[in-house]
Amino acid sequence: MVEKKKNTTLRNGLILIITFLLGMLALYGIFYFFPNIIGTTVTKVEKDVTVTDEGIAEAVEKVYDSVVVVNTYVDGQAYSSGTGFVYKTEDGTAYILTNNHVIDSADDVYVKFTDETIVKAEVVGSDVYSDIAVLSVDEDYIIAVAEIGSSEDARLGDTVFAIGAPLDNAYSWSVTRGIVSGKDRLVEVELTSGNTKTPMIVNTIQTDAAINNGNSGGPLANSNGEVIGITSIKLASSTIEGMGFAIPIETAVEYAEQLINGEEVERPALGIYMLDVSSAYFDRNYYEIIREANVTSGVIVTDFEENSPAKQAGLEVGDIIVKVDGNDVPSNAYLRYYLYRHNVGDEMTLTIIRDGKEKDIKVMLTES
Repeated sequence: MVEKKKNTTLRNGLILIITFLLGMLALYGIFYFFPNIIGTTVTKVEKDVTVTDEGIAEAVEKVYDSVVVVNTYVDGQAYSSGTGFVYKTEDGTAYILTNNHVIDSADDVYVKFTDETIVKAEVVGSDVYSDIAVLSVDEDYIIAVAEIGSSEDARLGDTVFAIGAPLDNAYSWSVTRGIVSGKDRLVEVELTSGNTKTPMIVNTIQTDAAINNGNSGGPLANSNGEVIGITSIKLASSTIEGMGFAIPIETAVEYAEQLINGEEVERPALGIYMLDVSSAYFDRNYYEIIREANVTSGVIVTDFEENSPAKQAGLEVGDIIVKVDGNDVPSNAYLRYYLYRHNVGDEMTLTIIRDGKEKDIKVMLTES
């Protein structure tokens, strides 16, 4: 009986072993002949990573101490405020760049440095049409001089930042960051000289860095801490956000050097008095002329200055200027812009409409 039980156990063990081996063989065959029948699950362990953005602190530090707050006074009373930056030093004198509209009409101008030192500045010179002004102080007061970069090398999307004194010095040396949003933007502004306001088109760099009242004249710098523009204009309305503009540093430096060297900024002239067609349309003196010309924009000649080069070239009162050198002229602001791109002695082509017909007149430009 015991022998029979042993044989049964042995037989059952052999059956289990054979069954196991057959199962392994069958599984091997499945993997061998059908390798893709069973998917592969991969478990990936990812490491937690903390991302830090050090920002542009080093670039800001590079230019920060060159920035000054500009405060102006009329009859001893605070008049206006803005920003400027130390552009260069030479022979013991430091030169500060700012906007003309920051210091226009002021009797006295003071600058405040980041160490809170306040110094009376001299106005070296200013130019209303470029909106550039140069101040000077003794070099001993200077903490740092800004490094000048290139707006021409700036690309759309490049990081930029502005430093300024918004809200009447309440937040002096505020830093705002953005990108280059556009280049060669033609923006129409009213430039002020005393009580006279002149509409002008200004070629600018557009940025979405916050520009507020008081930032005018301050630097717009790139991520290397190099100044590429002078903040000047902000478009503001309930439908606009993040549209600030700066004068390219190349333009600012060109006019600044002329002012520092005691040179007058020389600009060409046409020698005409003019009105925008849009403004003169309902004036009984020009209504018929404009209606006959069948235009809705342009500049109408209303009179001439003495020795006017435009009159000598053949322009007449009532002519409507619609193009300059092939560029459309919707208003007198654009006419000035294209005019001031020329030099004294250049020849400029005006496309006019007279008696309902279009013609070109070439004008040799003289000094304004």
